Amino acid sequence: MFRLLDLHKGEENKQKVLENVKDNISFSGSNLWILMAAILVASVGLNVNSTAVVIGAMLISPLMGPIVGAGFALGVFDFELLKKSLKNLLIATIASLLVSTIYFYISPFKEAQSELLARTSPNIYDVLIAFFGGLAGVIAITRVEKGNPIPGVAIATALMPPLCTAGFSLATGNFKFFFGALFLYTINCVFIGISTFLIVKFLKYPSVKFVDLKERKRVQNLITLLSLLVLLPSIYFAYSLYKEQEFRIKADQFIEKEFIEKGNTLVYKKINFLSNPRKIELAFLKRNFTQDEIKKMNQSLSEIGLNNTELIIKANNYQNLEVLKDDILNEINKNSERDKELLALKSQTSSLEDNMQLLKEAQVLFQNINAINVSELSFAQGDSLVEKPVLIYQSSENLTDEDQIKLKKWIEKRLNKSNVEVYK
Repeated sequence: MFRLLDLHKGEENKQKVLENVKDNISFSGSNLWILMAAILVASVGLNVNSTAVVIGAMLISPLMGPIVGAGFALGVFDFELLKKSLKNLLIATIASLLVSTIYFYISPFKEAQSELLARTSPNIYDVLIAFFGGLAGVIAITRVEKGNPIPGVAIATALMPPLCTAGFSLATGNFKFFFGALFLYTINCVFIGISTFLIVKFLKYPSVKFVDLKERKRVQNLITLLSLLVLLPSIYFAYSLYKEQEFRIKADQFIEKEFIEKGNTLVYKKINFLSNPRKIELAFLKRNFTQDEIKKMNQSLSEIGLNNTELIIKANNYQNLEVLKDDILNEINKNSERDKELLALKSQTSSLEDNMQLLKEAQVLFQNINAINVSELSFAQGDSLVEKPVLIYQSSENLTDEDQIKLKKWIEKRLNKSNVEVYK
């Protein structure tokens, strides 16, 4: 069992690992450009609610470099490496916030999508993902055979989207989202750093050697203090998030048992863990509760562990339902308009890809052709409009009459359409 779990098996030379870590810390030149490009890609993905685009941005991002560097610095008592790592992390963070804020400021889409909202309320699972994701990443870094966990770690720990969400918050003035997103980013950075620190200590990386023993002791004491300053608040954050998650689970179980299982249709739910007292606000369709019933349910909350909690059930009256109906209709209209815009964008992209493919095929037959476009155009014919497929091409030399006839026949067969108009 010990042999199976031995982390020293397949371990890379420690000095070489440290050199690789140091090489990936700096954010200047190409690294900074790659980071800004990744931030823009992630911002677009969050803006149009595309999970695939957000994942792509996380794979591009080089953000993990200085975080891992800080963890290594703490583990080997390298104060200079720690300063360099934190400095570059600060540069990367500011650059990311600046780029995402500018993007969202000029973007016509200002609605908070589900991909974006998911990065505003961190919970205990985010702590676990950051810690164990970071653990997997650091173990991979210390191997001779690197394997492929790094892309997965980049996706799992999700450093980019919270920064983009914070940029969205700054651009739209929504500071509630800003602090939630920045908190999630901080959690990810801290727990990746902690997991790195633990692996470095477990693998017994040698501490930096000092000529002056007093200087060594001073640096070690300083880094130990910094480690505690990071670790203790992290434990508190993790515990707080755990308590919040526990409260939400109990609240959901209470709602399910007391209302949903009894046939009540829930139309509104809001759980506020941070208020004092904590609040559970609900509204139901075609069901009103008397004050006595609400009071009795409030008294039963402490019995299931929901202490210091107030249950509020909104009255089922015409005014409340009208407000709810208007909110739903507005959201449907917003989504409908957005879907139309995305469909148009998708159509344009698809058309571009089709034309690029047609150009490649046409150049096999006609080497002088360097641009091509095929589209449906409307022509006036008598008192009506007629849709006809049209091919427009550019060529470095004029095609002969024979080649033009050949091009027309080829495109008609290729598109399975007749009467294609061909123009230069």
